Amino acid sequence: MATNRGVAYVGPGKVEIQSIDFPKLALGDRKCEHGVILKVVSTNICGSDQHMVRGRTTAPSGLILGHEITGEVIEAGRDVEFIKVGDLCSVPFNIACGRCRNCKEGRTGICLNVNPARPGAAYGYVDMGGWVGGQAEYVMVPYADFNLLRFPDKDKAMEKIRDLTLLSDIFPTGFHGAVTAGVGPGSVVYIAGAGPVGLASAAGCHLLGAAVVIVGDMIPERLAQARSFGCETIDLRGDASLGDRIAEIVGVPEVDAAVDCVGFEARGHGKDAVVERPATVLNALMTITRAGGALGIPGLYVTDDPGGVDDNAKSGTLGIRIGLGWAKSHSFATGQCPVLKYNRALMMTILHDKVHVAKACNVEVISLDDAPKGYEDFDKGAAKKFVIDPHGSIAA
Repeated sequence: MATNRGVAYVGPGKVEIQSIDFPKLALGDRKCEHGVILKVVSTNICGSDQHMVRGRTTAPSGLILGHEITGEVIEAGRDVEFIKVGDLCSVPFNIACGRCRNCKEGRTGICLNVNPARPGAAYGYVDMGGWVGGQAEYVMVPYADFNLLRFPDKDKAMEKIRDLTLLSDIFPTGFHGAVTAGVGPGSVVYIAGAGPVGLASAAGCHLLGAAVVIVGDMIPERLAQARSFGCETIDLRGDASLGDRIAEIVGVPEVDAAVDCVGFEARGHGKDAVVERPATVLNALMTITRAGGALGIPGLYVTDDPGGVDDNAKSGTLGIRIGLGWAKSHSFATGQCPVLKYNRALMMTILHDKVHVAKACNVEVISLDDAPKGYEDFDKGAAKKFVIDPHGSIAA
């Protein structure tokens, strides 16, 4: 019998590799003829996974993690017409049926049919439909013809797999943050957070033609990584105001567009850098974004946070200065990135060397057995994007 192993969330601060069921083309008791089974080629550790592993969500023990998946099709249901066995494909982290109103409008992050609890689903994530995650050797993907992005040349794709693996989430997510913030040629942009999504967003801003991309963070190694591909940086541990620091770079204390790549575990700035203040980033971005500008918010905010700093934070209720945003006519874009909206175009920019997002995010490939160490290092603020190679395909 075929075997399978995956990364399981055990409890706060702990993950382990467990033997798990080999995937079947099934949804409960019925056959899933529109699905495929993938041999996972690469699967990435995401900051969203880290929120769960820290115990900051209601994720149950035993959840198999992983929503950033790239893999080779080894079995296909009879209703799959266009994806074939042997195809190497990127899997959007959003699970989408392709049939509901939202999917037909291109809003695949809030599909109405794949999660009985709420709109939107994802692999291996709390409250997102109960789908088995892809930090494993094999995984099942439903609605394959609609969801999967097939790479046109498998050999060429493997040459660029460190970049292409980021198409499942963080590159489209960071790019979506930039697009919804209105970034375009000549823009001055501020990105909050130099983790992998923030760095991917910065790369996306360059691709969109931004004139100046400023990245703020509190971890020197991550700021150095941002500088390595042409970003300006701000160490948020300093006492000067964010506007003053921006003025030192561009001459005025404001930017055209801002992107929140931090989310609900934000900390204060300056002297408050050690204190968790979940509304800090959103309020800071409203302060420094010009009147008429926009805020892209791909950073994760949750409805239930057991580790929140107060009762409001535990229910996702934050002290946001909405009056300031209203007075400045700001636009706000929130929610999951609809990966299918962007992933093919971004694939082409990778295949034709218009962007080197793996270099920007400092991808490091690790084995499945090294995943717990990857989570530990990532939690400490490593300036890396950890990519798991379950079968040694990338190493080979």
